Amino acid sequence: MSKEEILSMLSEAVVGGKVEQAKVGAQKALDEGMDALEAINEGLVNGMSIVGEKYAAHQVYLPQVLMSAHTMYAGLDILLPAIPKTQLDDRKKCSICVVEGDVHDIGKNIVKTMMTAAGYDVVDLGKDVPADQIVETADKEAVDVVAMSTLMTPTMDGMKEVIDGLVESGTRSKVKVCIGGPPTSPAFAEEIGADHRDTNAQDCVGWLKEVL
Repeated sequence: MSKEEILSMLSEAVVGGKVEQAKVGAQKALDEGMDALEAINEGLVNGMSIVGEKYAAHQVYLPQVLMSAHTMYAGLDILLPAIPKTQLDDRKKCSICVVEGDVHDIGKNIVKTMMTAAGYDVVDLGKDVPADQIVETADKEAVDVVAMSTLMTPTMDGMKEVIDGLVESGTRSKVKVCIGGPPTSPAFAEEIGADHRDTNAQDCVGWLKEVL
């Protein structure tokens, strides 16, 4: 197979949610001596970008996005270990979580997927995460971005608690902070000292590319 055929195979696998095709394409890329990072960016990520655009345009729906994400990660599992460490060292690092008191993580998972697809090293803290854990991780992992979401109004205060904690720890000046979720707004982001309120996953990644 030619390089173009392999890249097309990877991209189409992600768009179609075909896990086995992604695995075969990823292994084929390595067997043919392709650069693993190129296979990721021009194959898997290209496919996920197409899905992201379709999702933003309401042309595909959540189950398809999650299946495409699962497919992309299947290919990444094969290709990431083949990337020289020096190439990975340059990647910006983001932590992402759902704040304490909230266990709704589908939106967070979509943003995580698009961040990964955009080439960021993502530390996923999960859901219902205490503020002090988010602050500690930002410092310990030396992240460039802290991303937080919530689906419920009562847990919004947890976002301010995190930002206050980042200020107290001296980490706030070193990181960008973005928030998301239906009850949040640009005005709320400004009120608590966040840098951005994400409208959706595409908006989040687009903003990160501008500011990092």
